[in-house]
Amino acid sequence: MIADIFIKRPVTAIVVSIVIVLVGLISLSTLPVAQYPDITPPTVAISGNYFGADAQTVEQTTTTAIESQVNGTPGMTFINSNSTGSGQSSITVTFDVGTNIDLATLDVQNRVAVAEPGLPDAVKRLGITTRKRNPSIMIALALYSPNGTHDALFLGNYANIYLKDALLRVKGVGDIVARADDFGMRIWLDPQKL
Repeated sequence: MIADIFIKRPVTAIVVSIVIVLVGLISLSTLPVAQYPDITPPTVAISGNYFGADAQTVEQTTTTAIESQVNGTPGMTFINSNSTGSGQSSITVTFDVGTNIDLATLDVQNRVAVAEPGLPDAVKRLGITTRKRNPSIMIALALYSPNGTHDALFLGNYANIYLKDALLRVKGVGDIVARADDFGMRIWLDPQKL
């Protein structure tokens, strides 16, 4: 029925099509559209090390103390924590979408500073790091040796020592996760020479 009108009057069909396109172009230029809208919740990562302690000790002395201070930060949605047997404590604080991550990071840092006097001396000596981060990965890089002179362990150690800190100083970089094996050394002492 409507198709018959446009088939019998092609000029009307062309005019209606042009009007629809013009209205679309005008509305497209006036609609507010963000280039990169906030769709993922911002997070703040807190990490510390208590070398020589097992996971339960790290949780009881470090992770729980920091969690109790950070809990209740304005705009916070939830906290996720992890204590490992190697002495590492990592806490991730997730905030509502649209929260100013710079202010949230500052607030979390202040709360961690309040908890710091109650932490073990070994943890205070190594320090607690607080970093803002975006959960979406923006870029992934891989290092390789073109002629095979360096193995993956060397390249991972090189990335941790030289590249990681330099890239963290670049404006806009929130966090770097280096997925490499840590360089280790095993030393045997000769008791006779001691």
